[in-house]
Amino acid sequence: LFQEVIDIIVRPTTMGTLFCKPSIDEKAVTAAIHEVIPVETCPLAVRLAWHASGTFDKNDSSEKSGGSDGATMRFEPESTDDANAGLGIMRDMLAPVKEKHPEVSLADIWILTGANAIERSGGSKVPFKFGRTDVDDGATCPANGRLPDASLGADHLRDVFYRMGFDDKEIVILSGAHTLGRCHTDRSGFEGPWTTNPHKFDNEYFKNLLEIKWTERKWDGPKQYTDPSGELMMLPTDLALIEDQKFYPWVMKYAEDEELFKKDFAAAFAKLLSLGCPAHCKA
Repeated sequence: LFQEVIDIIVRPTTMGTLFCKPSIDEKAVTAAIHEVIPVETCPLAVRLAWHASGTFDKNDSSEKSGGSDGATMRFEPESTDDANAGLGIMRDMLAPVKEKHPEVSLADIWILTGANAIERSGGSKVPFKFGRTDVDDGATCPANGRLPDASLGADHLRDVFYRMGFDDKEIVILSGAHTLGRCHTDRSGFEGPWTTNPHKFDNEYFKNLLEIKWTERKWDGPKQYTDPSGELMMLPTDLALIEDQKFYPWVMKYAEDEELFKKDFAAAFAKLLSLGCPAHCKA
């Protein structure tokens, strides 16, 4: 059996010896992910994939242009970006998958986990392709500060998302990831969930934006908004979606049509996850 494996990896050709990477069994890798990532941690998995990808700058032609290739969040300065606080938890949880499948890059493991987490939570299947590689140090880390700052508004959202190549519709779609998870004071400084079921991927986030009266929370933390019950919250960047005349119609559309939101999110998220990657990674 060992010789058969060698024969596959090292294959003579008319041009010399061709070294081929072992094929990757996506089902096996996904099963290994499920062994270490329970469903209730899917929101954190989505956040890791999102933040590993959301540093991309289409106008940056240097090796520090960002994106999910390289798994650069393992290194400083990216690992110290305030926006990435708490993501070391998910990176550590996924380490056994790399040990079990050394043929797969950490970059691919992070992104596959995030893509799969959407479907596991009730969303549509997010297209994914292998092919990312891991860098050996932080020399290609993008500059800190490229990820969205939840304390700001519509202009900031456009600055961040336009830089990556997204339009207003896609800004609203990708903001819909807030239908999963919650904020923690020891990570972002904010506190609370956006929806009543933060482990379910649906369109409640958009419904809540439109149907609930949001008032500024009186507390010692950063500016955020609360519903009348005090159980749910929204951030300034969330409310920007209903205050901006170009964002608002898309919020309305996705609040009315959950299946459309799921379909459009899968496409936009796949686009995000492939930013800064080789062409063969683009799903």
